Amino acid sequence: MLEQILASAILRSALLIGLFVLVVVASFSAMAYYNRRSAIRGGLLKIRDDVVFEERKPPSHKEENASAWSNIVDAVERAGLHLGDSKDQRLRERLVAAGYTSPSAPRVYTLVRLALIFVLPGLYLLVALTRPEPPGFLALYIFGSLLGLMGLFLPSLFVQAKADRRRETIVNGFPDALDLMLVCMEAGLGVEAAIDRVAREMASSHPLVATLLGTAVLQLRAGATRQEAFRRMADAAGVDEIRSFTTLLVQSDKLGTSVSSTLRVYAEEMREKRRMRAEEKAHRLPVLISIPLVVFMLPTMIGVVMLPAAIRMMRDIFPMMTG
Repeated sequence: MLEQILASAILRSALLIGLFVLVVVASFSAMAYYNRRSAIRGGLLKIRDDVVFEERKPPSHKEENASAWSNIVDAVERAGLHLGDSKDQRLRERLVAAGYTSPSAPRVYTLVRLALIFVLPGLYLLVALTRPEPPGFLALYIFGSLLGLMGLFLPSLFVQAKADRRRETIVNGFPDALDLMLVCMEAGLGVEAAIDRVAREMASSHPLVATLLGTAVLQLRAGATRQEAFRRMADAAGVDEIRSFTTLLVQSDKLGTSVSSTLRVYAEEMREKRRMRAEEKAHRLPVLISIPLVVFMLPTMIGVVMLPAAIRMMRDIFPMMTG
């Protein structure tokens, strides 16, 4: 039977098509079954997360890393190396603005800087001395010094860049939070309840803003005054717009003015600022694009235009000039 099928081209093609259809149907059936099981599992996880008295979750990967770094720092300090900084408060503010809120973050930052000062020149020496012709002492000294300075300043640049990206994310997401807060307060919720509701609604779309608002709500529930909780939120964000927002809320609370009208005006201003920042970036694009155009395309165009004339001069004009 198999030999007859293989001998006939039509039967062989029909067999291959049947096998292909069977594989496709089996694949789609397996995918549908897996998607249905994933949807059921997701629904069960959501129901479990919505329970009020849920069990304590295991530590996340980020928390495990923070604990590991803390253990390393403690071990280094027990060995006799003090990692404290004379400007510890200022350094802590920079790290909090970058999103590192752990109490051991300044010591980890100092340890990383000290390690990079020695690690980068050490790697360069290891690579340079393994070459067949190692460089001279002056080259080793210059490049080692440059790499040591790079290791000293790289963590600072990294923290500053991360803080800038974090501030930009917060500034872009805060107008949406104000709009939701305005809707909640016009629906009859108080300030604390509105902030709590907005924090839970924006946990997936703008997690940084949700974290700031949720922390402020927890501080209010712990007994802190509104002025103190909002001031801490502004310090943790490190954004001028949020500082202005917290000042408006505190003044509205003290003077007894309408918070809804204040939020409406301020939300409109922040949306306008966000639109202006987007337009500014859009207007900067032609200038930024012109740099690679000039660097890469202009020499090529000049070469293409001038090459025929140069060939003509070398073939005709230069021989005539030399007789």
